[in-house]
Amino acid sequence: MKLSPMPIRPSARWRCAPACLPVVILRSFGKFYGLAGLRLGFAIGAPDVISRIAAALGPWPCSGPALHIGAAALRDRPWADRTRCVLAEEAGKLDEVLVNAGFTIAGGTSLFRLARHPDAFKLHAALARQHIWCRSFDWAGDLLRFGLPPGDAGRDRLVAALALGH
Repeated sequence: MKLSPMPIRPSARWRCAPACLPVVILRSFGKFYGLAGLRLGFAIGAPDVISRIAAALGPWPCSGPALHIGAAALRDRPWADRTRCVLAEEAGKLDEVLVNAGFTIAGGTSLFRLARHPDAFKLHAALARQHIWCRSFDWAGDLLRFGLPPGDAGRDRLVAALALGH
């Protein structure tokens, strides 16, 4: 099975995939909406596939408050549209910081960026000493995954920490 991150703004290709292909799209609710503790997500797929998943897993209860909060958030399309624009802009700014520090952008979504650098392990340790966490990968010593820094101040802190790490 191959897992790929689904974009924050699904294209028509992604929206038709569950009906057109034997694909299940798993979506976590928390990251985009900033409600990680809500414990709510979705499996989107063809009805026969979803029925088989439901039969195999059994009931998967969600609390009433989680369902209420989730439904309200999903109805707030203007917020979601604004947030998608802000996230895309912030991801672009993070890309610029990383490229200026010698990274090559390898992928990601508007919530995180995957970047290559020949000294990734060294930079990972240097960033951790500056209390900036990024994810390293044992299977790919040149990759780091960065979440979006919190605004201009967080981005400036990352720039300074990357400069110290070289």
